[in-house]
Amino acid sequence: MDLTPTTPVKPTERVSDLLEAMSRTGFQGRKLGEAYIIWKEMIRDPDCAILLGLSGAMVPAGMQECLISLAERHYMDAIVSTGANIFHDICEHLGIRHYRGHHHADDAALFEKGIDRIYDVFAYEEQFRSVDQQVADFIASIAPFHGSSRELIKRLGEWLIEVRPEGRSLTATCATEGIPIFVPALADSSIGISLVMARREGTDVQIDQISDADEITVIVEKAPKTGVIYIGGGVPKNFIQQTQVIASIHDSDLGGHAYAIQFTTDAPHWGGLSGCTFEEAISWGKETITCPRVQCFCDATIAIPLMTSALVSSGIQRADRG
Repeated sequence: MDLTPTTPVKPTERVSDLLEAMSRTGFQGRKLGEAYIIWKEMIRDPDCAILLGLSGAMVPAGMQECLISLAERHYMDAIVSTGANIFHDICEHLGIRHYRGHHHADDAALFEKGIDRIYDVFAYEEQFRSVDQQVADFIASIAPFHGSSRELIKRLGEWLIEVRPEGRSLTATCATEGIPIFVPALADSSIGISLVMARREGTDVQIDQISDADEITVIVEKAPKTGVIYIGGGVPKNFIQQTQVIASIHDSDLGGHAYAIQFTTDAPHWGGLSGCTFEEAISWGKETITCPRVQCFCDATIAIPLMTSALVSSGIQRADRG
């Protein structure tokens, strides 16, 4: 049996070169490098629609500008996110900041001071509640609203641009760039809190999450092939994965996603979807049998800055999808 030697990584100033070199090493460093190579393949493939699943507290952890850079370059075509990430993204656009704290803080003392903790990141509860009210007021201003989360988030992005044009956010960027954002568990977030506030004040608002499932499946059905990138797992991962199953039920058996990448710290042996391997997903028809695929078991706050920096510094351009 012929074996290919590993190649020791040499220091370099270019992150793209570093990840290319890491793909020829071992362990999770190799997986990170392989993920970079597969993402580039998706970007260069004119037939591939790229779907990004976004979970975990990425925006509070400081990943917002990386995500904006990916969207500005159309390194994805649609996003499925937790509601929390979009809420925190809206906060940053409106000038509400997240702060460096410590995971060994006295949480009872933080509660007394009105400070919320997200591991080692702090935020002011009063400021969050002010955003809750602003979002609730916005929802009231567009009522009656009956539509998908995708339509609501798009309109929120347009509103952000109007009320604070100097702000930056993934939500506003995607509204400008025409990249749909789906939030299939919208009620499970502070945006859900805003929706309850608005409804209790008499606002006629209905979020149609069934339309979300249908709309994103149509994107998959219309694309010659699809690639998936999961930052974490959870609801965003399965929501994207199940599009292949829905399509197959409706006589559009696409054979599964053609490329697949995941950055996660969840292990497969607990049986949860977040750690589920792509090999297991093949048994469901969610990934093609031969698709280039890699799961990198790495904190996303390490993987995403490196991945984004490598893609941006490489100068790779999105293939023209017509």
